[in-house]
Amino acid sequence: ATLLHHHTVAAAMRLVIQRVKSASVTVDQKQISAIGPGILALVGLHHEDTESDLQYCAKRLMAVKLWENDNGAAWRQHVKQKGFEILCVSQFTLYGTLSKKNQPDYKLAMKADQAQTMYNQFLDMLKEGYEKDRILDGKFGEMMDVGLVNDGP
Repeated sequence: ATLLHHHTVAAAMRLVIQRVKSASVTVDQKQISAIGPGILALVGLHHEDTESDLQYCAKRLMAVKLWENDNGAAWRQHVKQKGFEILCVSQFTLYGTLSKKNQPDYKLAMKADQAQTMYNQFLDMLKEGYEKDRILDGKFGEMMDVGLVNDGP
């Protein structure tokens, strides 16, 4: 897995990305999204994130070179060049910290209402930069079972 974040701000939007052979999201025992080869992206929003952070991370996610090219050279092609899909899953726990009592604390994560708006804005940015039907997501705020088949080391 790779961690992408907007590095001009120490605490900003985080993406944990994984190259996958397949990935899916299930809610209430019903599969709601599934992709074949592509990227599974866990998306965490910091309480101070801005539209600039969304734009930066959307651009980087679309440009990250995770696949070999036609000549077999590794790390040369991005998701659009391969025609693959992206499955995004909102994940506030990426901003979790542990208290002295080893209890999780999510105060650095963006609050749910604002986070949902910004997360949807992030998805729209991805769809504008690619084919809309190749950008899928889970269900914001729900208990999701996320499955994946890892592709690579």
